[in-house]
Amino acid sequence: MRRMDTKDAAPLLSTMPRRTILRGAAFTTVGLVAGTVASACAGTRAGWTPRPGTSAPVALAAASASPAATMAMEPAASAAASAMPSMDDEAEAVVKRFLDGEWQQVPGYGNQLLQPTIDGDTKVFDMTISPIVHMLNASLDPIDALGFNGTWPGPQLRVTEGDKVRAVFANHLDESTGIHFHGQELPNGMDGVPFFTQAPIKPGESFTYEFTAKPSGSHMYHSHHNATDQVGRGLLGAFIVDPLDPAEGYDVKYGATQDIVWISNDAFGGFTINGRQFPATAPIVAKQGEQIVIRFMNEGVMMHPWHLHGMPMRVVARDGYPLGTAAFTADTLGVNPGERWDVVIDCRNLGAWAFHCHVLPHAEGPHGMYGMVTALIVQS
Repeated sequence: MRRMDTKDAAPLLSTMPRRTILRGAAFTTVGLVAGTVASACAGTRAGWTPRPGTSAPVALAAASASPAATMAMEPAASAAASAMPSMDDEAEAVVKRFLDGEWQQVPGYGNQLLQPTIDGDTKVFDMTISPIVHMLNASLDPIDALGFNGTWPGPQLRVTEGDKVRAVFANHLDESTGIHFHGQELPNGMDGVPFFTQAPIKPGESFTYEFTAKPSGSHMYHSHHNATDQVGRGLLGAFIVDPLDPAEGYDVKYGATQDIVWISNDAFGGFTINGRQFPATAPIVAKQGEQIVIRFMNEGVMMHPWHLHGMPMRVVARDGYPLGTAAFTADTLGVNPGERWDVVIDCRNLGAWAFHCHVLPHAEGPHGMYGMVTALIVQS
């Protein structure tokens, strides 16, 4: 099974004419959000003109006592209004940025597979914890963040059930930290909670986690010290443990050709998918009839109901554990903080299909879509 590299989406997307993509898109355009919520969630979009305020209506009301004065003001008012971008103009512009591949133009895309070095029978991952400057999309100012090996999310670590793992974390922050392998069965003294199971990793120090990878499935690694701040600013990553039995792998079991990790967060970087806000989120590009797997991971503090337009998702695992006969089909799947859900999608319907959090203030406002939005683009 091919594991989805974000670089792979570019050539596939570029072969599909824009008009075809736009015709196939089913992006929602529901409901407006109060201005204070929208500005808090989306931030300031550089180069975008604010929507008209209250000054024009007040001026027109003052002139209403004189019909002549009102008529004299109307051309100027109409010209000013026509110069302002409309809600449709702004919504179209942000979608165009997405379809033009903004995710490729913004540097620092995380969640890239890290190959371990081999020491005897042990897979070794050398990790740094450092301050970084991170871009959420092309129109927002870069933010001060934290990263594993320089990215948010950190590298994707992938092993096989039963592998011996050594993960060495060097702390280059000016504060202590501790790393928790969420969902894994580690020795108690390496569970990553400072003063509970281990000493904190102080600035300039390193800590080595050594364990046997189990159970298999979709798991995570993240800070567990000042975690609201540290995880909220980027100290999070995916830890995938493939099953020992190849027949249980998603490529064999479901015929999946893409295996996509999708990490959500909702703290100091706003509403993000893999550390990015729309329109700099990476699209998922697939061929018609292709089976793909998405591993949803919630590293935030809010529940996010992920909704796919155009076709359903088959939900096959929760927190790394197969659901078996309890598997179910849905088009909206709520993922709580700390949870991981694996879904299989039969990409049967052509077009560009919206894929977004259905808590609407996390995805859409008066300037168009932002935050937790991407698309599944199905090509022939």
